[in-house]
Parts: sequence; structure tokens; C-alpha cells
Amino acid sequence: MSQQQLTWGQALGAYLKPRVLTMFFLGFSAGLPLLLVFSTLTAWLRDFGVSRTAIGFFAWVGITFSIKVLWAPIIDQLRLPFFTDKLGKRRGWMLVSQVGIAIGLVGMASVNPQQSLMEVALLALWVAFCSASQDVAIDAYRIEAMDEDYQGAMAANYVFGYRVAMLIAGAGALFIADAFSWSGAYLMMAALMGVGVITCLVVSEPDHSKVNKEADKLQSEWEERLLGKGEHGRLKQWFIRAVVCPFVEFFQRNGRFALVLLVFIGIFRLSDIAMGIMANPFYLDLGFTKTEIAEISKLFGFFCTIIGSFLGGVLVVRYGVLRPLILGAVMVACTNLLFAQLALIGPDKAWLALVISADNISGGMANAVLVAYLSSLANKAYTATQYALFSSLMTLPGKFISGFSGIVVDAQGYAQFFIYAALMGLPAIFLSIYFWRRERRGWSEEQPQPG
Repeated sequence: MSQQQLTWGQALGAYLKPRVLTMFFLGFSAGLPLLLVFSTLTAWLRDFGVSRTAIGFFAWVGITFSIKVLWAPIIDQLRLPFFTDKLGKRRGWMLVSQVGIAIGLVGMASVNPQQSLMEVALLALWVAFCSASQDVAIDAYRIEAMDEDYQGAMAANYVFGYRVAMLIAGAGALFIADAFSWSGAYLMMAALMGVGVITCLVVSEPDHSKVNKEADKLQSEWEERLLGKGEHGRLKQWFIRAVVCPFVEFFQRNGRFALVLLVFIGIFRLSDIAMGIMANPFYLDLGFTKTEIAEISKLFGFFCTIIGSFLGGVLVVRYGVLRPLILGAVMVACTNLLFAQLALIGPDKAWLALVISADNISGGMANAVLVAYLSSLANKAYTATQYALFSSLMTLPGKFISGFSGIVVDAQGYAQFFIYAALMGLPAIFLSIYFWRRERRGWSEEQPQPG
């Protein structure tokens, strides 16, 4: 990340750049579907009497977000008829994905989970697939649209919009469901996808000419290595450019340390994601009403998340990215112990507020720092594929493990489950410390020695 020192006025002025402002609305569009196939969906299912074990298996719908790297090369390179010509390769894929999300949410609104649980699962899977595809396009747009000096502001506005959408898809959907119905809540969420559609039509496409030259050079090099000299078929050329080159470039740039980076990305949010699927069922089973959950967990938690995100950005500017990563890993793991204590105390609203504030501040800070770190690892010639690789690995282990969370809760109770979730955070803490010490050693070796 750039270490250029700016005045406070210059730093704040970055947030007024048109493309930086745009990231709030694109972040909103990206964040809206997530809870609708995750914690809000689990509250809907539990409210209709679906078993906790079945709810736990719904966590595997979220694995779709964790394997988006499998089709990210297609989004990175494939031209969509009409849409790419009219909007460009990033905005074209954004628009198609947004329309797909809205259609899926309308479908979910028309289904009764008690009568057609499998149909709910398939529609949730479709929404998750379209949402993950939108994430690939938006992440690529965010990294390509502005220079590195503005990536902090771009990420901050993206996270802010994302969290506003999660507030609406979380607390807003619960309020609507309490006052009207779950179908009405999901129809309203489908209509709000119009925010993303309008933004996509208004913004301009990034300039890809410079990064395309870099990609062409690497593609030619690997075509010769893998296929030899001469003319090659278009499919082979596309496969090398879209699939081979993004991964080769990452490993060439980082060497064997690339594997350590990928392991770290995979385990950093393990503790946080593994417990997330059981949060709303936990609150309901503890005795809190949906309105109390919306007011404390979603509404109050939203402002705590914004505070945490702002804190993460300030710490990155002041101390760099690695020390805040250590702090974030420690805080996220420790907040699970507070959930374990709440399970023993019972439905105490003061304790719920304490737990929610700690959880959302630590989660907001850790997420903002991690987004900045992952953005710095991606080469702009292959932003969609490389960032999809990072963000897929960031959630895959946690999503897989969380699928068994209902079994653990049914067998051993909530308190023991949250203790296990806290222990899952230890590897991320140790690796964060290792990265920081490694950077310090490298920095020391580069300094001139006294004569």
C-alpha cells in the first residue's frame, strides 16, 4: 500500500471522488443478498419450525461465494453478447448478475419453507451464485477504477455500503417480517436491487488498455512454453489467458510464500464465519424476540460495525496493514467467548448489547483491514480472477465447517459451540504474528548498515 503522507483535508477529499462515492452504492448492491441466503434466511426457517440441523446444512449454500474462483476466469475474459458492447466487461456482468439476484429473491418470496424446503434451497443457491458473480465483477471494478492511493477510500466506501445493505437485509427484513410477512420482506429486498442496477447504468467502465498489454505479454510467454511456437486455437489461447496466467503470475511474484499467503487467507475468518450461521437461531432459542434481535443485533450492531471499519482504516494508515491484522484476529476469536458467556446468562438485553458491540467492532475492523490487504495482493491485469481466488479462500473453510454447526449445538449446546469457534481463531493469530515478524526482518535487512 502507498505510504505517501497526506494532509487530513486531502485524505478526506478522496471520499468525494465520483468513483469513490460510487463504491457505496455498489457495496450496497453486493451486501444486500448475503444475509438473505444466510442469517436472515435461517431466522425465516426457524420461525417456520425447520430443525436446527437442517438450518445448519443451509450454511453450505454460502459455499457458492467460496468457490466463485471457479467461474471468475469466465467473468474476467468472456464477452457477454450485447451487454459487454454496451456497458463494458465489468458493468455488463454486474447488470446481468443483479437482475438474476432480483429474480431469485422474488422466487423465494413465493415459496413456503414448510412445504417446499428443497425449492427454497435451490432458489437460495441461485441467488448466492448470482451474488457471487456480482462480487467478482464489482471487486475487479473497484481495484481497476482508481489508483492504489485511493484504494483505501474505495474499500471503506464499499464496506460502508455493504454494511448498510446488511442492516436493511438483516434488521429491515426482520421488521418487515414481524409487521407483515416473510414474503413481503423478500419482495422488498428484490426491489432494492434496483440501487445496483441504476448505479451500474450510471458509472463509467475502467480503462483496461494498460493492463491488457501486460496480460498479452504474459499470455504469449506461456503459450510458447505450453504449446510451442506457431498459431494456436482460440480456445487454447483463452484458457491460457483466463485460467493459467492469473495463477502463474501470482506464484511467480510471491514464490513459495504464495502457499503461506493462501493458507492465511483461508483461516483468517474461520472463527467468525463458523459461528455466524447459528447467531439468529441462538438469539431466538435464548428467548429474544425478532424485534429485539433487529434492534440490538442488527441496528445497534450496524453502527458498531461502522466504528470498527473506520478504526481499521485509521490503524492501517497509522501502523500499516499487518499489526492491525494481528489485533483483528485476536479480537474476533475472543468475542466468541462472550457469546459462550451469554449462552450461560440467558436473555439479558444488556449482555446482548455488550456482546454485539464487541463482535461487530472487531468484525468490522478485521474485515476492513483484510480487504485492504487482499486488494494489495492482486495484479490489475488479472483482478477478477486473483481477487476471486483470495475472497473464495477467505470464506470456504469457514462455510464448510459451519455446515456442521447445528449438529454441534444439538449435541453439546451453544456455550461449548462458541468455545470451539474461539479456538478456531488461534491459527490466524499465530500466522498474523509470523507475517509481521517476517516483514520486520525484511525491512531491517534493507536498511543501510552503519559504517
